[in-house]
Amino acid sequence: MLFNLRTLLNKAALRNGHNFVVRNFRCGQPLQNKVQLKGRDLLTLKDFTGEEIKYMLWLSADLKLRIKHKGEYLPLLQGKSLGMIFEKRSTRTRLSTETGFALLGGHPCFLTTQDIHLGVNESLTDTARVLSSMTDAVLARVYKQSDLDILAKEASIPIINGLSDLYHPIQILADYLTLQEHYGSLKGLTLSWIGDGNNILHSIMMSAAKFGMHLQAATPKNGTKMSLTHDPLEAARGGNVLITDTWISMGQEEEKKKRLQAFQGYQVTMKTAKVAASDWTFLHCLPRKPEEVDDEVFYSPRSLVFPEAENRKWTIMAVMVSLLTDYSPQLQKPKF
Repeated sequence: MLFNLRTLLNKAALRNGHNFVVRNFRCGQPLQNKVQLKGRDLLTLKDFTGEEIKYMLWLSADLKLRIKHKGEYLPLLQGKSLGMIFEKRSTRTRLSTETGFALLGGHPCFLTTQDIHLGVNESLTDTARVLSSMTDAVLARVYKQSDLDILAKEASIPIINGLSDLYHPIQILADYLTLQEHYGSLKGLTLSWIGDGNNILHSIMMSAAKFGMHLQAATPKNGTKMSLTHDPLEAARGGNVLITDTWISMGQEEEKKKRLQAFQGYQVTMKTAKVAASDWTFLHCLPRKPEEVDDEVFYSPRSLVFPEAENRKWTIMAVMVSLLTDYSPQLQKPKF
C-alpha cells in the first residue's frame, strides 16, 4: 500500500497551525538505498552524482516528515560534535545548523573570527588536524573556496561548505527540496536566474542538469565568468521558477554604488512574472533588499521564500546524517 505523504503532510500542517499546503509531493516505489555518503566532504555539488543529490533530498523529506509532522525523536547524532567556522555572519545558516544538529542529539560549537582566524594565527593544516581530533565534522562559511579545499585535504573528518566565494551547495539543496514539495518533481522545470553571477548561480549550474532541469540566466555585464543573456525578461520567459539573490555580497560593500548601477532593470516584478510560465514561483535565499524584488512578488502567494528558508534546516540535517551515519530513509523515495 503506497504511503500518501501529501495527505499526511497537509493534515499535520493544519493540526500545527501552519498555513502552507504541500501541493504535489509525489512518492515512487520503495527502493533499497545503494547510496553511501558517510565520511565524504560536501564542498560543491559538482562532486556528487544526481543519485547522490537525490538521496540527500530524500533524506531531508524523511527527517521533515518524521520529526516535524510525526513528532518523532531521532537522536541520530547523539554523542557527535560539529565545529562551525563562520568568517561571514549568517542568520539562516547558523540557526538551521545549530538547531538541526542539536535536534538530532548532537553538540554544535560556533566559532567566529574572534575565536579562530583561518590561516592567520595558525596554519590551515594545523587547524584541520586539531578540529579533526575534537569534532566529528566541520561546517565552514568562508570567503575563499581554496581554504575549504585545504581543510578538506588535511582533515580526517567531513568538511561541509556553508558558503564560499564560488559555491553555496547547502542553499541549493534547500531550494530543490522546496521546489520538489511544490511541483512534485524537478525534471523538466525551467529555472530563470536574474541577478549576479555568484555562488548560488554556480551551484545551480553544477547540479540542475542532473535532475533534467533547464537553466536560463541573466546577469549584468560586470565581469562574471559566464553569462547567457543580459536581458532579465529574456531569462524569465517561460520560466517556472524565478530566482534572484543579493546584489551586494559581504565583502563587496565598497562596490555598492557601481553594482546598483549595473543592476538597473534587474528587479523582479510582476512585469517579469508576466513572461514566465503560468505556474511560476519565486525563490530568494535571503536576506532580501527591495531593489532586488518588489513587495508584490516577494509577498505574493507564488513566493516560496519562507518555506525555502525553513528547508535550510531539514536539508542541512540530512547532510549531517548522511555524512556521519548509516541511517537510511524510512519514507518512500520521491520521484525526481
